[in-house]
Amino acid sequence: MALTIVPLTLGGFDDLPRHIRRCVYWEVAPDGETLTDTEFDKEAWLSMLMLEWGSCGQVAIDHAVDGTERVVGVAFYAPPRSVPRVRDFPTAPVSPDAVLLTWVGSEPGLDVRVKEELVTAVCTDLVRRGVRAVEAFALLTPVGMLTEDVVAQIDCGPCGCKTPPLTDADFLEQMGFETVAPHHRFPRLRLELSEGLGWKAGVEHALEQLLAAGAAEAALRTALEGTGDAAAPVGRTGQD
Repeated sequence: MALTIVPLTLGGFDDLPRHIRRCVYWEVAPDGETLTDTEFDKEAWLSMLMLEWGSCGQVAIDHAVDGTERVVGVAFYAPPRSVPRVRDFPTAPVSPDAVLLTWVGSEPGLDVRVKEELVTAVCTDLVRRGVRAVEAFALLTPVGMLTEDVVAQIDCGPCGCKTPPLTDADFLEQMGFETVAPHHRFPRLRLELSEGLGWKAGVEHALEQLLAAGAAEAALRTALEGTGDAAAPVGRTGQD
């Protein structure tokens, strides 16, 4: 699989899988009015959030060998104040210094790497924006039960989705999240960006700078060769 992760744009909304475009589990209050076009409401919510706050989604795109592309995963995140569903969770509220990762998921049958790269992209974006932590309301499957059975008990709201967008607690823990508000079904987990995946963004930025510096030095050496002065080390005058 040739995979790339890109920020979600309004222009890319129509490329999302239909069930994701229609799902407004996080975007609409549980006791809100009945909606007749959840896809329109989801797009309107995203548009408002992008305008007021900035990027709020990461999209995984699979590039097939025949040149076609398709969205195979998505992650959504937002300030808790912009997510009406938050107040419905027993482990609320979200910490004031954290952004809420509402959901990260991939199309059925795909490798977990898709979700891992989506979470990494979310954290990288938030680190660059100066966010201290990311939190999530996770789905915890009790011992002796199947995840499908737990999901079936959750009302997704007016969109009628069969699989509410809740991220599995085990997956989040594997990504470095830690439980800060325990619950038998919906624990709240937290990742300190300065201690978790945040270091990856810093390393990547440092590598980018090194590569850029290396490219600049190589170009300078090429130019010096053309003038017959290639023996002079970069940053030296040629004299000791």
